[in-house]
Amino acid sequence: MTDTDPARRTSLPGLAEVLRHDLPASVVVFLVALPLSIGVAVATGAPVTAGLLAAVVGGLVAGLLGGSSLQVSGPTASLTVVVAQAIHQFGWAATCFITVGAGVLQMLFGLSRIARAALAIAPVVVHGMLAGIGVVIALQQLHVLLGGQSLSSSWESITQLPHQLASVNVGDAFVGGVVIAILLGWRYLPSRVRMVPAPLVAVVVATALAMVVPTSVERIVLSGSLFDDLALPQVPGGGWGAVALAMVTIALIASVETLLSAVAVDRMSPGRRTDLDRELIGQGVANVTSGMLGGLPVAAVIVRSITNVKAGARTKLSTMLSGVWVLVFAVALVELVRQIPKAALAGLLIVIGLGLIKLAHIRLARRTGDLIVYATTVLVVVFANLLLGMLVGLALALALLLWRVAKVAVTAQPVGGRWVVGVDGPLTFMAVPRLTTVLSEIPAGAGVTVELAVDFVDHAASDALHEWASEHRSTGGTVDFVEMGAARIADLAVGPPARGQARRILNDALGPWRRTARTDPIAAGVAAYHRGHAHVVRPHLDGLRDGQNPDSLFITCADSRIVPNVITSSGPGDLFTVRNIGNLIPAGGRDTSMEAALVYALDKLDVRSVVVCGHSGCGAMDALFHERVTGSGLDAWLAHGRPTLDRFRAGHPVAAAAAAAGFAEVDQLGMVNVAVQLEVLSRHPVVRCGIEERGVVLSGLFFDIATASVIEITADAIGEIDGATRQVTALPV
Repeated sequence: MTDTDPARRTSLPGLAEVLRHDLPASVVVFLVALPLSIGVAVATGAPVTAGLLAAVVGGLVAGLLGGSSLQVSGPTASLTVVVAQAIHQFGWAATCFITVGAGVLQMLFGLSRIARAALAIAPVVVHGMLAGIGVVIALQQLHVLLGGQSLSSSWESITQLPHQLASVNVGDAFVGGVVIAILLGWRYLPSRVRMVPAPLVAVVVATALAMVVPTSVERIVLSGSLFDDLALPQVPGGGWGAVALAMVTIALIASVETLLSAVAVDRMSPGRRTDLDRELIGQGVANVTSGMLGGLPVAAVIVRSITNVKAGARTKLSTMLSGVWVLVFAVALVELVRQIPKAALAGLLIVIGLGLIKLAHIRLARRTGDLIVYATTVLVVVFANLLLGMLVGLALALALLLWRVAKVAVTAQPVGGRWVVGVDGPLTFMAVPRLTTVLSEIPAGAGVTVELAVDFVDHAASDALHEWASEHRSTGGTVDFVEMGAARIADLAVGPPARGQARRILNDALGPWRRTARTDPIAAGVAAYHRGHAHVVRPHLDGLRDGQNPDSLFITCADSRIVPNVITSSGPGDLFTVRNIGNLIPAGGRDTSMEAALVYALDKLDVRSVVVCGHSGCGAMDALFHERVTGSGLDAWLAHGRPTLDRFRAGHPVAAAAAAAGFAEVDQLGMVNVAVQLEVLSRHPVVRCGIEERGVVLSGLFFDIATASVIEITADAIGEIDGATRQVTALPV
């Protein structure tokens, strides 16, 4: 194939585009990952090369096989504590075996397609777990920064801190302090300077300082090259329960952090969606590979992943190349690693650890009432272990959730000569003590209305309620039940208790009658109103008892499918409604009923707007369009619509707009009719006076039954209504 080949000319620019973005992004990720990988290895007590190997495997294997294009994997601070404990308990070779086992578990998680289920873990528990890890890392590495060794427990780290301060190594403390100062102050430097990763600058500066400070500074111990530390995992000699627990802990933490990172990366990259199950499989293969080669466990690291996105990465090539650069560094520049002071990495890890404690997470926990869960999780992680902290946090979060979900409000108060008992929330056996306590306060013989706004009711609560009602009636009292919630006590007679769906309330309130041959729908509807809605409406009617003050005169068709209060989300006292066939307004006061309504609404009620509302599928408009003659009074009434038909046939702009939006001719006529009736209103003396003196507003609406949407009609256009200001946008053609 020559350079003039069309296929070659189209493929090369794509490759060049990828390299233009992914190559520089991979270098940035490498510069961030290098010091962090070394630091995590030192913090766990593993060989330094274990961290570098994990970075290589995370980039190449997880990057290639995972379900995300932009995530970057490698050794992570969140696994530092559990890996350090495993090394202390089982030794390094057995920990590699544990890493392999954790990888197998992750592969099983992915194959079982349960990745999204892991996202159900309460965020406050994850935040508390990460904060606890951060505290442990900071406490351990503080001793290293002061010239000592990291201790096995947080309590020991705290109690031995005074002794460590008394025997501080000035050189180590100075180098570590410089690293912390650089990391904390880097954000305040110019953006051009901040293009270089702060951890890299901090470690380089600290390494240079360690060569000139007059006191001794402890450096990293590294024997040979990267390949010298390649080691096969060793099967533990015993303690299989503890081994399995360590595997599960590493698998769970690595999986949760990976999935949370994937969600964060997807939010930053619109149009990209991570295959979470495949991502877990890729992470599992990477951990098996890393463990087999003698590397640390890996997980997707959110800091590196976000860095990768911000650096402009487009494909997996960036992640994989970052692993290649770590491999090149570890093989060719191993001598440089030996010059890095341990205190520099300790300072780096302290800042990383403290960075896991986010004030935003604490504020969120406080705002949501989950602060006790957050604090408990942190304390258990710090002073016990990571898995126990996660389990305790989850148990506490679940208990708090159950308490919130099962909590019911029960009130009783005298209202207008009767006692009103309100029950709001799930009515279960757990609510019976509270329910019976409140009911016992009601005097014998009193009239009682029990308002049940519940979404769940079980047999125990129902029985307790009915037993009390029977006993109260035996004293001469009366008890009426009003069921306003989604759950119905009668449902218990036909099956086990079930949570009511909120849509049921809307269906009961807004849906048409459920007609049966044996019931009178009017009587059944009134009874249902008394049972479920009368007590809701009554408080709103108290202020309207002596008069009305409607906002709008609403003129619409008598069609049974139009419910003005529903389509305007209005209530009692909001609309003064006039209905007739075809929402027609005869000119010149030829209809005394309409004339009386206009005068009363504008002169007596002082309405602030007049609305004309038509609708799709209107029978009056259909008869007018086809000029049907019935030989009845309907013909004389529809004659008032003749001007509308003439304007429609003359090419009214509203008809053209309706046609462009895809409406049929009869509906186009209906929309023109609204516009014409608005013109008639604008010429009416009473309406004209209201407009000029009080700023009365004329509005046109059209209800499209097929889509249950309301369209605005103006003098020459139609459009959608946006917000409370009725800003009209043209309908799409």
